Amino acid sequence: MTYHTLGFWWLTVIFPAMGLMFALGGSLMASSLDRTGVSAVRRRLRRILPPVWISGTIAISTMYFVGGLPAHWRLLTWFVPVSDPPTNEWASHWLAMIWYIRSYFWFLVLSPVLLWTFRRWPIPSLLVPFTVLVTLVVSGSPLATGGTIRDFFYYAPAWMLGFAHHDGTLQKLPKRLVWFVSSVLAIVGLAMLFSAPGPRGYDLNDAPVSDVLWSTAFLLVALAHAPRRLALGKADPLVEAVNRRALTIYLWHQAAITIVVDVAAVIGYAWNPYAWDGVLELVLVLSLTAMLVLVFGWVEDVAARRKPTLVPVRRAPRTEPVRIGPPDREMLVPEPANA
Repeated sequence: MTYHTLGFWWLTVIFPAMGLMFALGGSLMASSLDRTGVSAVRRRLRRILPPVWISGTIAISTMYFVGGLPAHWRLLTWFVPVSDPPTNEWASHWLAMIWYIRSYFWFLVLSPVLLWTFRRWPIPSLLVPFTVLVTLVVSGSPLATGGTIRDFFYYAPAWMLGFAHHDGTLQKLPKRLVWFVSSVLAIVGLAMLFSAPGPRGYDLNDAPVSDVLWSTAFLLVALAHAPRRLALGKADPLVEAVNRRALTIYLWHQAAITIVVDVAAVIGYAWNPYAWDGVLELVLVLSLTAMLVLVFGWVEDVAARRKPTLVPVRRAPRTEPVRIGPPDREMLVPEPANA
């Protein structure tokens, strides 16, 4: 959100967020597949699609009345995100985030096959997508500029590294080897980035090959040192609350940014991210996003078959006293009521 609001290129370097998001998604999906099989795909889609449907319904309705939106069968991709859904010029900025939902959708659907492939040919599973991406970029293919195909090969290595994290493969590697390989990838990736700046300077999002190299280096170190089991549902209450609204935050934060920027433009004010008003802009975006989450976040509860709440605070379990110890020195200690 900070990067999308202020646009600092160096944020893409110190924290390659998209690679990390796809890697965590791959790790959690592998865990679900091992636990419940292919039915995990259906449950994951049930979790992500209802919030997208609400966003799509509002997007289509808004675009129809503001700027016009011709009827087309591709409007259905707002509800089944197999490709980028249509937008008009007015809404293109606050709906730009939908590419991630489309990519995540395809990784979910293909995960049973991808996990089977990875476990039989782990190294080729990492190298083939990267090779295809390099080929697209070097050849100057129109596909290299973005879209479903480019983004699949762009983030497939991160998704596969998530599989490797779940299987414990990365944790078994010698740490010296991890740091050596990561260092080589990082040096090559940053050298390529700084030797050929893009339209936004040294923004990794404008340099797919450099981004994959740098993100892979970051993920190798981070995931090799991370716990194998990701304990969702047992985290700090604030972290858990954000996790239960993560999709809503992602779907609506771009709209909050657009509103803040457009209102400022109407009154003739231009935000300067390098001054203190950049902090004010970020605070306004965070505040407006929080309001939108209060309005739409409950849909995630419905999708997860939880009781809808405005603020997803995990309640502490009821406790009942339990007597322990010999009769002459027994003690009362709390125990969960559902123990």
